[in-house]
Amino acid sequence: MKKFASILLALATVVACSENRDQVLKVYNWSNYIDEDVIPEFEQWYRQQTGSDIKVIYQTFDINETMLAKIEKGHEDFDVVCPSDYIIERMLNSGLLIPLDFASLPDSINYIKNNRSPYIQEMFSRINPDIDANDYSVAFMWGTTGILYNAKYVTDEEASTFDIIRNPKFAGKIFIKDAPRDVYGPVMIYLNQDKLKSGEITLDDLMKDSSDESIAAVEEYMKQVRELVAGWEADFGKEQMTQERGYVSFNWSGDAVWAIEEAEEIGVDLRYIVPEEGSNVWFDGWVIPKYSKNVKAATYFIDFMCRPDIAIRNMDVTGYVSANGDRSVLDSQIDEDRAPIDVSYFFPGATSVQVNPALYPDRKTIENCAILHDWGNETDKLISMWSRIKGDNASAMTVIVLVGVVVLFGFIVCKRIFKKKTHKK
Repeated sequence: MKKFASILLALATVVACSENRDQVLKVYNWSNYIDEDVIPEFEQWYRQQTGSDIKVIYQTFDINETMLAKIEKGHEDFDVVCPSDYIIERMLNSGLLIPLDFASLPDSINYIKNNRSPYIQEMFSRINPDIDANDYSVAFMWGTTGILYNAKYVTDEEASTFDIIRNPKFAGKIFIKDAPRDVYGPVMIYLNQDKLKSGEITLDDLMKDSSDESIAAVEEYMKQVRELVAGWEADFGKEQMTQERGYVSFNWSGDAVWAIEEAEEIGVDLRYIVPEEGSNVWFDGWVIPKYSKNVKAATYFIDFMCRPDIAIRNMDVTGYVSANGDRSVLDSQIDEDRAPIDVSYFFPGATSVQVNPALYPDRKTIENCAILHDWGNETDKLISMWSRIKGDNASAMTVIVLVGVVVLFGFIVCKRIFKKKTHKK
């Protein structure tokens, strides 16, 4: 009955979209990336501000490229989507985005204009030197890539370098994000420390470097790493760390914060660090695709997401860090048990605040981080490299895990068959 009701609801939604598209807002976002209670609140707020009704149709994706394929083909008329930085760059380059009309918003509720962090504005201006991404997108969440580690087995010194993923001491206890772009950047930074220190190259140069020579260098390095890896993961690594099945995880700051909080409840001491060599900083942001059929509601929705209290709620629910630069957002994260750090790059004047550095890295750390870039037609080279690194050469631990799963599955099946036969008797 519930399934039938769901089908009726879906059909009703399709009809509503086709007949009253100006009263429907289609939002496409990452899974588990918002406090969904704010959606009906937006609908009420929109009516208060405009006098018009709006119904949000909220859908989710798990991979940037899945979202992009639907937009590129023009088969989906999403009004608001939330891609990552390099996808925003690709969409800008392909003419797939509509400029955001901030001027259409009343000054009293223009949260986009009032709450943008200067750091976010600067980083978004680097996405495309010819087109200011700030005119087409508004950052939603942001973070870094670093090392999540178990302090019981790993020292702070060992975790202070990305080369920990090549340390044989932790063989079979290392998890790596199955994200070639996020791995490529930090490894390139690690491998080019001498050139960076001498000023021969910049971090931004490395993030744009898709040369065969650099790809080969990263591939050679990662092939040394893969024999030590317990798993290449998109999401399960944080659980493995909380359960102490892994000691080292090459991870995103948002996942790391989630894992640290979960582990603390069961007495496991997990910590997160951006290694001293530097790393990449990532952003996900709201954009309006050119196929949008409700630009007005889309603009209001993005603005509503920039309201400080809504930003704080989204942070609390998702575990990720809002890109909102309003000081009240920072105040909500103050922890008097922590040492003060300088986050004035993000919040002007905040030179000494007690906040979790996994959420807001200090100025020294963030100055060693660079934004990722889209490689355009060269992207296939990155994907091919990653396939060769992982390939069919699963680590011994991975093989053991897979065999164990197969054996367990076989045991369960046999047990059920035996029970059925016994019951028949």
